[in-house]
Parts: sequence; C-alpha cells; structure tokens
Amino acid sequence: MKFSLSWLKAHLDTNASLTEITDKLTDIGLELEGVENPADALKPFRVAKVIEAGPHPNADKLQLLKVDDGSAEPWQVVCGAPNAKAGMIGVFGPPGTYIPGSDFTLKPSKIRDIESFGMMCSARELELGDDHDGIIELPASAASEVGASYADYARLDDPVLDISITPNRQDCMGVRGIARDLAAAGLGTLKPLDIATIARNGAGPDIAIDDPEGCPAFYGCTVSGVTNGASPAWMQARLKSAGQKPISALVDITNYITLDQGRPLHVYDVAKLKGGLVARKAHQGEKLMALNDKEYTLDDSMTVIADQAGAHGIGGIMGGAANGTDANTTDVLIECAYFDPAHIARTGQKLMLTSDARQRFERGVDPAFLNEGIEIATALVQALCSGNASEITRAGAAPTDQRVISYDPSQCASLGGLDVAPDRQKTILEALGFVVGDDWQVTVPTWRRDVAGWQDLVEEVIRIEGLDNIPSAPLPRKPGVAKPTASPEQLAERKARRAAAARGLNEVVNWSFISEKEALPFGGGSWSLANPISEDMKVMRPSMLPGLIAAAQRNAARGASSIRLFEVGRRYLETSEHPTIGLLLAGENRARSWQAGAATKFDAYDAKTEVLAILAAAGAPTDKLMDFAEAGDHYHPGQSGTLRLGPKKILAAYGVLHPSATKAMGLKGSAVAAEIFLDAIPLKKKSGHMRDAFAPPALQAVTRDFAFIVGADLPAGDLVRTVKGADKKLITDAQIFDLFEGPSVGEGKKSLAIEITLQPTDATLTEEDLKAVSDKVVASAAKLGAALRG
Repeated sequence: MKFSLSWLKAHLDTNASLTEITDKLTDIGLELEGVENPADALKPFRVAKVIEAGPHPNADKLQLLKVDDGSAEPWQVVCGAPNAKAGMIGVFGPPGTYIPGSDFTLKPSKIRDIESFGMMCSARELELGDDHDGIIELPASAASEVGASYADYARLDDPVLDISITPNRQDCMGVRGIARDLAAAGLGTLKPLDIATIARNGAGPDIAIDDPEGCPAFYGCTVSGVTNGASPAWMQARLKSAGQKPISALVDITNYITLDQGRPLHVYDVAKLKGGLVARKAHQGEKLMALNDKEYTLDDSMTVIADQAGAHGIGGIMGGAANGTDANTTDVLIECAYFDPAHIARTGQKLMLTSDARQRFERGVDPAFLNEGIEIATALVQALCSGNASEITRAGAAPTDQRVISYDPSQCASLGGLDVAPDRQKTILEALGFVVGDDWQVTVPTWRRDVAGWQDLVEEVIRIEGLDNIPSAPLPRKPGVAKPTASPEQLAERKARRAAAARGLNEVVNWSFISEKEALPFGGGSWSLANPISEDMKVMRPSMLPGLIAAAQRNAARGASSIRLFEVGRRYLETSEHPTIGLLLAGENRARSWQAGAATKFDAYDAKTEVLAILAAAGAPTDKLMDFAEAGDHYHPGQSGTLRLGPKKILAAYGVLHPSATKAMGLKGSAVAAEIFLDAIPLKKKSGHMRDAFAPPALQAVTRDFAFIVGADLPAGDLVRTVKGADKKLITDAQIFDLFEGPSVGEGKKSLAIEITLQPTDATLTEEDLKAVSDKVVASAAKLGAALRG
C-alpha cells in the first residue's frame, strides 16, 4: 500500500522524521517495501521566465525563446509549444537534465540550424499529468521565484511510503489505520476523525436486501444538483501518491475514502438507474459489463447490486460501466454497504477479478463504520461538487457484535517472553482501540477481525513494545556432552549428499511442482493442485528427473559443455512420498585434447559408477546388488538397468534417457541419469553412534585366479556373487578380470576369469586349506552351469 508522508500526517500529529517513521513501521509489523520522493527527479528543474519570444527563422511552427532561470546569461531555447510567449513563467530544464516523462537527457543541439539549450517543459514531460498541449504556465506571482527549484516552489517534496500489509491486518488497509498503529507505538497522536454535520432533506433512496448472507447491510443516500468536475489538487496529489489516476471529483472521492479510511464505497448516476436498488443473488448466466470494460458472466452464488433493469455492480468488487458518473451527472446515489468476506473471496476467485474494494472486503472492513463512511462521502461530495443531500436509507444490519476476551497481564511474559507492566499494556491496547475493563475483560474493536484470543492480545502488546526488546535466552540443555539426534535415515542422506558433491556433481534445488507436460514422460503425476500458482507448477513431481533435465537445458543453453547435476528431494507417488537422489550427466565426459583425442560423451556405465559410489557412501550393501535390465519407459531400452537386492527390492535405476523424454524438456543431445531410492536402502540400526574400531588383519591376504566356461547369456555378476559366497569366512572379495569369447570355448559359451581374495584370521593358510576353498568355489560355480576351463 502506498501513501504520501503528508497524507499520513493528516491523521497523525507527529514531529518524527521520515527515518523514524519508516523504522517504526517495520518494527510494528508493517514491513517497509520502499520510499520514493517525486521531488528527487525534479530537483534540477527551475522556475524560469521567458523574456523574449520570436519566430524561428527556418520553421513556421517553432519559436525562438530567451529564457531566464537565474543564470548569469539567459538561455536560447527552440520551443514548439503553442502557448509559449514573452513574459510567461514556466518550468525550465537546463542542459544535462534528465526528462522523466520522455526518458532522455537534454544536451545542446541544433534544431533547423539554430542552436537550442535546454527545454521549457510540459506537465507530461515531468510526469505531473497528461497535459502535453503546451508548456507549464505558472502564475505571475511565481516571478519572484525565478531561479528556484521547481520541486521546492511546487512543494513536491513529499516522500511516498510503500508498505506490505499482511492479510490479517485489514485495519491497516487505510492510511488512518496505519496512523493509529504509529500513534500507539509512541510516534505521535492520532488526530480525531472530523465528520461534518450534514443538513439532510427529503426521503432517502429505495434500497432493499434480498441476499442477507452476501450483503448483510446496505446504506445509501442521494445528493442532487451536483457538478462533477476535476477533484482538487490536494486530493489528486494523494491519489497519485497511492498509484491512482485521478478521474473526476465523484470517482476520486470514493477512491480517496477507500484508501484513506479503508472503507470502499460506490457512486451511481441516478439518471441511469431504473427504480430502486437491491442487493440480490445474480441470475445464473447473467452478464455485466464492469468498469474495467470487461464483460463477466455471473452465477447464482454471487451478490450483485441491481435495479429493475438488471445488475449494475458486482457487490463489493467492482461497479458496472452502464451507471458510472460522468461530466453530465447531476444526481448521484452513494452506496455504503457491508459485504461478507467469504462471499467476496469466492466471487473474486471465480471471476479472476481483483480490485481495491475486493482486497478490503474479503479481509473484512469495519462493519460499524457504515454511518461514518456515508457521512464522510456526503460531506466531500457537497464540498467539492455542491448539491443537496437526502436522508440515509438503512437496509439490514452489519455484524457489529464485539468479542470480549479474558486477559491476564502475566500472559505477556509467559508467552511473549517480555515483561511489560500492566499499566503499559493497558495503554497500548487502548491506543489500538481496545476497551480494557477493570477486571481485564478486553473488548475487541470492530475493525480488528483478526483478534480472537488472549494470544492475539499478547502479540499486540509485544509488537508495539518492540520485538527487539525481548531478551535473548539460551535454550535449556542437560549437562554433559550432547548426544547426536540425527536418525539413521538422515545420516545416510547426508553421507550420500556429501559423496555426490565430492565426486564433482553440482547440487541443484528445484520446485516439487512441475507441469503436466513435464510429468507425462515419467508416468504422469499422481497428485495435482486444484488451484496452482501457475500451470507450470500444477503436478507434484513423480520423479526427480524432470527438474534435473530442465536445469541441464538451462545450463546447456548458456554454453555449459559438461553438465554434472544431482538433487536430493522427494518423489510423490500414489501411495506416499519417497526420499530420492536424482543425478544427470550430459555433454562431454572428457574434453578433447591432443593427448586423448576427440571428446567423449557420457554413457550408462558412467551413471552406474556414480550410483554405486553414492550407494556405498550411504551404507548400501553394494557387493550384494543384482543388475536387471528393466528401468522404465523414460530410459533407453538396452542402455539402462536397475540395481536390486533380490528380484523386487529396487535401490536405483540408471541409464541413457530416452530421446522422447529429453526432447519433451527441450534438452538437445543425449543424457544419462539415475535415481537412487533412499528409503529402499537397508540401514543398520546401531545402538551407538561411534564408528567400528579399526582392526587391520594380522595375516597377509592370498589371491587365487579361476577361469570358468559359462553360458554366453549368464550375467557376470551372478557368477561373482556365487563364487564369493562359497566360503563367506575366508573369501573377502571377488572380481572379474578377463572375458574371452571365441571358437575355442565353444558356440554359445564365454570364458570368465575371476580373482578371489582370501583373508586368513587365525593362522596362515596351508595348501590343504587353499585346495578346500578352491573345491568350494568350483562346486558353487557348477550350480550355475559353469565349468573350470582346462
């Protein structure tokens, strides 16, 4: 919300500086977004007098001026404004001045062969209005100010504050509410609200309510004989500071009260109405052309303000274009109503329509401010447009029942951690509009819809007293050395993350939400949002890979030649969420060089290598893993696989991504990827957190080699696992070191050579021991159809 400093001081009597005010706003929970001063951009412009004006020798529509801006010599200026004349006082920009409305910097130039220095400016060029038909003409009294800064002369030095209002602070959606908070915080005194006494004559308008749920209260009066012109300069200046464009006095009055008091109103041209007004439900399919020149189709859940001809406004959100006021308006009807916040929110969401009125009504305006609101509006209409006011017609009743909360001042210290004297707490609450009884029964003001319990009262006291005043206190802890609190799952995740980073992978963090298009190549999403932030963030990701592919695409588009990414997060499947590590390798595995030759690409084995290293770091039994070919439709068939403990327990999937998956995400070229399913890793439940003691073997290990003839389709890993299990006490490792295929081993056969490592523990192995182990190895291999090669 934006407002000028002078506007704030219209409600707050204070001598505080701008810095003190902005600091205090943030301290009490009204976060400062920024401060701008329109005078800063206009400081270089000067009040100047045209001392000579004559025709340009080479152009009929240009004039040659001599301009005095207080400098030692007058400036020669070529000007095309039709109202430029000798003796006039205007606004001059000397050379080097930036023109905000035209976005350029003045410099000496030749215009039709005549040198020109500087510029006499129009209102639009200074962003002070839309007038561009001529240059600004100041009154003759400004002659004494020639040479002075125009910003100082026009008193434009009025900073504009922009603050962020949280949804629960509906009372601060008006400048007066903000002033009330600052006064309670000790930055001045809240000025009394000045409501003029209105002389009213004649019956009020015909007003009724047929939808008391959507519009519990509807007040209105008419003002006849008005003259609708431009609003005064002070009102226009305040509206402009809030980012509003002045339109006409009648429209500006309603916008001003909305921003000033947080009380939206609406004004109808009586001549454009047929019969009385009624707050009713819209007819199903009823259409309305709103003030934003867009047509909306309504349904029977929405509240409208209508006459005999049809709907004229979407209640509490936006009026209709058909009955708006204009320069010919002579009689107006002022509407001041209370609309139910929940109804307003639902209607606005259905129509995708926002407005200043909706922002305030759906948060909850003060239901007890109906009389005051219509009186303030009537007084301003009469003051700016004249006219005779009717009596007020009041239909329905707003929910003005006030909450009463039992409060104990000691609760401030027990909950908020700040010991504030009871008298000080009472002063704060009363300054905010609460009524505090002798027995600490606190009555909540009607404009504080967000205060529901004693905890809210503590919050009010603490934020005004100052959150910075809460003393820092360490959390209590038991004596001795603190024990680790991380679970085995958390420890495994940390180790896996560190291992991935240590292997040169770069960690990324993506949103858990993706688009339906991105989820489709990975089986589609099981969970979708009914009201997403955008269509690109609608589905909860079924895989870590869409985000990684998108990140790789962005890096590749910026020239990255080798992309190595990983992410630790959650996949969201139909049953539950699953902790997962995703990794992706794209581009060059090894750059070209004179030693190694051409660059090489990543392949499925590179992904498998990374997976095995990360699994080992996380504590998975990698020596027991089995490799299966099936990895999913988003992987390339024949170039992918899964690592499993047994046929069903999948710990990881890896391989070359299918071209359809990468193409759908815009990633050019091939990429390899993998997903490690952390919740599938079997973890040891240790009683303590200490590492196992390092106990190196006392005896030297022994290696033996075996060559087996096996079927060509037998996975080498199966043979390795079988051989290693032949004697689990002595055999500590087994690995393939040779593969041979050819006529000498037979058709449909291959030779696999395995090295096993034997680690004695009690005594050095004898020849008999070695032969016994060898016999076990050969016997175990025979179970797979393997025969010792001769």
